[in-house]
Amino acid sequence: MFFKILIFCLIITFSYSINANNNRLIIASTTSTYDTGLLNYLNKEFNKDHELIIHVLALGTGQAIKVAEQGNADILLVHHLPSEIEFVKEGHGVKRYNLMYNDFIIIGPIDSKDNCDSIEDILSKIKNYEFLFLSRGDDSGTYKKEISLWNSIKLNPNNFSPKWYKKIGQGMGSTLIMANEMQAYTLADRSTWVKFNKKENLKIICENKPPLFNQYGIIAVNPNKYKNINYKSAKKYIEWIISEKGQKLINNFKISGQQVFFFNHQ
Repeated sequence: MFFKILIFCLIITFSYSINANNNRLIIASTTSTYDTGLLNYLNKEFNKDHELIIHVLALGTGQAIKVAEQGNADILLVHHLPSEIEFVKEGHGVKRYNLMYNDFIIIGPIDSKDNCDSIEDILSKIKNYEFLFLSRGDDSGTYKKEISLWNSIKLNPNNFSPKWYKKIGQGMGSTLIMANEMQAYTLADRSTWVKFNKKENLKIICENKPPLFNQYGIIAVNPNKYKNINYKSAKKYIEWIISEKGQKLINNFKISGQQVFFFNHQ
């Protein structure tokens, strides 16, 4: 993954150096918005009215932020509020907007008898009984959320035994494949779960709890800090996606008949 990011950034940097970049827009985004097909769907609609070449770099939130911090993206679309606020505070971004939300879910073996009365109960049970748990361990928004959930009940995953708590350094799709094969617990975003097909050994263990709320934000990268940023097009895209038209498109996007993202810009 590191080398893919490096190669992409080198290509983009070279392209910037020889091109005014007026017709290219680069979006560094979390994998869930890309793997579900949402961004492809939105970008096709955007291009009906605007002639832009849109490149999407789909990464974990942490990696997407690093790419944007290097000035190698025009727009950042991710889902970890503290990191997004820090990104703008440090001058890398112009302004952060709430865009949409969905939720995280805790999944586990299909034959599990667990009832999720609370996040604390289910996580404590996983830890106390040392049930197999797969952690993405990849600096993604999902991984950051997972760590915050453990921390909220005063547990530190750094102290967990690798016999049952396994950091696999993989994206959401690969994590779900492994969880299905190993009949393990993990944390997933609902949109990827709905899109995912190979889950015959898994089921949702915990859902619809306030701590599992998953907010997405969108930010234009600061052109005053990075001279090659296509801020004009980034601004146009953000204004479009937070408009009434963007709201309708996001809310109408469905996977297997199920709405998986909910517009909430105000």
